[in-house]
Amino acid sequence: MPRLARLDAPGVIHHIIIRGIERRKIFRDNRDRENLLERLGKLLLETKTGCYAWTFLPNHAHFLLRRGEVPLATLMRRLLTGYVVSFNRRHKRHGHLLQNRYKSIVCQEETYLQELVRYIHLNPLRAGVVPDLADLNSYPYCGHSALMGKRKRPWQKVDYVLHSFGKRVRRARKEYFLYVEAGAEQGRRRDLVGGGLVRSLGGWAEAEKLRLRGQDHIKSDERILGDSDFVDSILAQAEEPYTRQCALRRRGYDLEKIAERVAEIYGIKVGEVFARGRQQRRVSARSLFCFWAVREMGNSLASLAIRLGMSPAGVGYAVQRGEAIAHEKGYQLIQ
Repeated sequence: MPRLARLDAPGVIHHIIIRGIERRKIFRDNRDRENLLERLGKLLLETKTGCYAWTFLPNHAHFLLRRGEVPLATLMRRLLTGYVVSFNRRHKRHGHLLQNRYKSIVCQEETYLQELVRYIHLNPLRAGVVPDLADLNSYPYCGHSALMGKRKRPWQKVDYVLHSFGKRVRRARKEYFLYVEAGAEQGRRRDLVGGGLVRSLGGWAEAEKLRLRGQDHIKSDERILGDSDFVDSILAQAEEPYTRQCALRRRGYDLEKIAERVAEIYGIKVGEVFARGRQQRRVSARSLFCFWAVREMGNSLASLAIRLGMSPAGVGYAVQRGEAIAHEKGYQLIQ
């Protein structure tokens, strides 16, 4: 069964993790790091996305973001697609650099903002990238250096984070450092990477039924970090799209059945929906297929890219074309 789409609840913070495929390095040198850093800064300012913490490790990276004017999925797609293309060109390589699907966790700000900022910013120390806190203070590829006043990052919400430690910057910075220092010996915190709802066969709708029956202790599906009230609020925001996805799956819809519907509309064979080709009818059919597969069923761009022999960016453009076609022609997945 395809994985459910990521949550992108407006106004809440998200802990995002990207990893190299097969744990390979995603940065070979500082030039690579500067490349991603420049792209990140431009996109954050352009999309008015809040960034509270971030760090680059040899084979992965962390970001603590609040959605701005565009969905985080759009921001991450632009950021990572551009970086991977640039990385491959520079190092004369081909193929995937990152794991197909980055991890995104919706987090309860009141409870976890400070904990997540500390946890993310201590990554270079835990990984041995820097030897001690003194070096971490000025390490350029971690948001901690900006909070300590050692680096200027116009796109990082330094004041917002420091304000949670005190009203005056100097005092707040001292309290922040003491807080980070107190957590320096902590190892990997599994409790900070998810919680709240189970990914059951019925998805969100079935999880809500379990909660209403009083089964409060439900195993995490690693998409939400927060208490039960926060989970309820996120569930309410996500209810409509997830309920529809679950309903479609219960009716037997998958990629093959979507392709059958598209083939019926365009009067072509099902295999032609998946086949490459530049004929207008086939391109339109594949675009409509991508739109329904992503928006209706929650499939990722990366998984469809593999299935169709396309790039994730190409699938993204196809989704946009398919959306325009569906609206113009009035096509519906379910008749």
